[in-house]
Amino acid sequence: MLFLVGALLILGIILGTVAHVPVPVSVAAGLVITLWLALFAVRERLSGHRSGRPDHRQGGL
Repeated sequence: MLFLVGALLILGIILGTVAHVPVPVSVAAGLVITLWLALFAVRERLSGHRSGRPDHRQGGL
């Protein structure tokens, strides 16, 4: 996922609207998005929420 964020940031610098703002602003925005996604992933992993998988602790299949 972090690779995808980096790839999109690079693509945005080259082709997108990110090219109209200074590079440090683009990098800062990319870092904020990366941190946000990383925190979300950690929170989901720690919550024990396993979407699409039966819960064996409650007698699931």
